Amino acid sequence: MKKYDNYVSHLTILEQAPGEDLTNEFIISGIIDKFSLQFELSWKVLKELLLYEGKSEGHTGSPREIIKAAYVCFDFIEEEVWLSMLKDRNDTAHIYSKELSLGLLKRILEQYIPAFQRLKDSIDRHYGEILNEL
Repeated sequence: MKKYDNYVSHLTILEQAPGEDLTNEFIISGIIDKFSLQFELSWKVLKELLLYEGKSEGHTGSPREIIKAAYVCFDFIEEEVWLSMLKDRNDTAHIYSKELSLGLLKRILEQYIPAFQRLKDSIDRHYGEILNEL
């Protein structure tokens, strides 16, 4: 699945974030932008998997509905974390202070990157070679 390949490729880049200069505002801004893109790829992959599983929710376009349906369908989605990600992704356009940026950066590093990694590992485990056919 092309979307999943993109997901994995971008996750590999985002996983480098902890090793960067986290005092540099330009780096922080880049990590936040990468997080936003990774989130977009995530919910779109989940949407494709829901469609594959025959779930009607996969036909909707709302990230919130996709996350809620994925939580019900898959045991590897932590609804609270993913809804928090959705809120943070939606709020990224309104981050004007360093304090807010650092708060989001902390959540990205401590909660969101691990959630993206769990999603990747779980999809690999559950779907394996089938991904190439989707």
